[in-house]
Amino acid sequence: MKKFAIAASVVLMAMPSVTRAAEYLNGIEWKPPAIITPGKTNAGAPSDAIILFNGTNLDGWKNGENWTVKDGIAYSGKGKITTLESFGDCQLHIEWKAPEPAKGSGQGRGNSGVFLMDRYEIQVLDSYENETYHDGQAGAIYKQTPPAVNAMRPPSEWNTYDIFWTAPRFDEEGKLVSPAYITAMHNGVLILNHFELKGDTPFNRPPAYNPHPPTGPISLQDHGNPVGFRNIWIRPFQAATGEQVRDPFLRNGAKETPIK
Repeated sequence: MKKFAIAASVVLMAMPSVTRAAEYLNGIEWKPPAIITPGKTNAGAPSDAIILFNGTNLDGWKNGENWTVKDGIAYSGKGKITTLESFGDCQLHIEWKAPEPAKGSGQGRGNSGVFLMDRYEIQVLDSYENETYHDGQAGAIYKQTPPAVNAMRPPSEWNTYDIFWTAPRFDEEGKLVSPAYITAMHNGVLILNHFELKGDTPFNRPPAYNPHPPTGPISLQDHGNPVGFRNIWIRPFQAATGEQVRDPFLRNGAKETPIK
């Protein structure tokens, strides 16, 4: 037993000493994030959302009087509608339903569109068992990319878009500094993951960026099909902010060696 104790002591003395690294602090003084109340369901509007359509009227939209609101649903009518308010970076929730029974085919079936800043379109189309060009089907950034998957529900059921939008930036001379990006979910399925837009989304020419204000309205397209919309809300997005107030590796006035 004595020999074992001596041997154990020798082993412990031979082991290198373990030094606990100091905690890393990034030196940023963060502003406290705003406290909000989330919606009661995943589709419910959180407390800081702006309600764009609550099922009663389209008073917050230009040309809203030319669409029909019935039983809590807004049906596309004569011409597009455009929000009176403008938005930049944002989170947009919108639910839509293709006409039932399904009529037509291709681009002529349940066609509409959600336009960010009134110029960048994510397509609305009845793409349930309805073939068309892939960068023009539901969930596509029109004429730029198809969705990763077709998550369409049949015309008797509601579809949901949850859109996360980063607006493009232009300098004072109108030169593009940063392009637009979009992440989108269709019926809870990721279909666009931080996709970089090539410009606007016209039908008859290649996409292009033209300088515009940092915010713009949301618009819904009228394409001659009575597509229904409900539960539309938006949250302007601002990333967390803070100020670098000290060297990340200073502790009580003494400089530490960064851990590699």
